[in-house]
Amino acid sequence: MRRFASFREFYPFYLGEHANRTSRRLHFVGSCGVLLLLGVALVSARPLWLLAALFCGYGFAWVGHFFFEKNRPATFRHPFYSFAGDWVMFRDILLGRIPF
Repeated sequence: MRRFASFREFYPFYLGEHANRTSRRLHFVGSCGVLLLLGVALVSARPLWLLAALFCGYGFAWVGHFFFEKNRPATFRHPFYSFAGDWVMFRDILLGRIPF
């Protein structure tokens, strides 16, 4: 397992694991679903929606990895950096830094 000294060092590796455009799109859609479901959880005051958000985010991402990237999600090896990488990549897609 490769070790990273910082998130700054990890993020280029993370982007390399998301080279497939369809996979990035699935990650983006899953992250949008997470935000929507977090809003539903807050408005409804039902914490079960938090579980739905978790399944939505990871479900879309893992489909991208297993069927399009053909690699193992970084979540399994680097869970915290991977979680942060998801949201930085989401932001970078929104800002047009990474093609959608």
